[in-house]
Amino acid sequence: MKKGLVLEGGAMRGLFSAGVMDVLMENEIWPDGVIGVSAGAAFGCNMKSKQPGRAIRYNKKLVNDWRYASLRSLLTTGDYYGGEYAYHYMPRHIDYFDVDTFRENPMEFWAVCTNVGTGKAEYKRLMEVDNNCLEYIRASASMPIAARIVTVEGKKLLDGGIADSIPLRFFQEQGYERNLVVLTQPEDFVMEPNSLMPLMRMWLHRHPRVVKALEQRHIMYNEQLAYVCEEEKKPNTLVLRPKAKLTIGHFSHDPAMMQATYEQGREVALERLDEIKKLFAL
Repeated sequence: MKKGLVLEGGAMRGLFSAGVMDVLMENEIWPDGVIGVSAGAAFGCNMKSKQPGRAIRYNKKLVNDWRYASLRSLLTTGDYYGGEYAYHYMPRHIDYFDVDTFRENPMEFWAVCTNVGTGKAEYKRLMEVDNNCLEYIRASASMPIAARIVTVEGKKLLDGGIADSIPLRFFQEQGYERNLVVLTQPEDFVMEPNSLMPLMRMWLHRHPRVVKALEQRHIMYNEQLAYVCEEEKKPNTLVLRPKAKLTIGHFSHDPAMMQATYEQGREVALERLDEIKKLFAL
């Protein structure tokens, strides 16, 4: 029976998920596969490379480095999170991403992206780190307006959360029968229509199918959330979520806020550690 870890995105709210994952790694809890959306992919890859602490460490270290994340980067490169610096230079030279462990670990790692041409989700299984792997992770976290469209293997891609924000159903279809789902919104959250849709339509006017997906995203998200809540009632699905709305924004340059978000994830995971171990039959 395959055990999966499903990671919602949420930009810097993803540090909550990083806290959860670090508790799992520190307690030698290893799923058979991880699927991440957006920040869930950007931070979730550290699970396969077995690097607890890495996500919170480099985000705090680079908090004032404009090349990593800044309005200046957005204006000069087209990406708030520098496409080359954050996804290629940093993991090679600033906070090393253990590509050897990533490759040797049999754990499956999946990144979810949105195909700009079709408006549908693309699910990419990544088992070793090469340029395409890093670009798929980058694409998964490329939020409209805040990032350029990423072209990988001939496909134009954007943030996976547009088309599949919580890919529990997909992972179940891949044979993952027991799943730990990490959400970055509290239990009472309901997504509303995107207030930036006029800007989205202008920015993506040549890509009507992804515009339609963005227009309907709140409907898709709330339906997925309802499905997760139904599955949560069953013994083979465990859901971890913040106890209250996380106060960190999509972007943050506040190390204390980052740490607090991360600690909230650790706290929830530690409180439910016995349930997690039971789910994974440890």
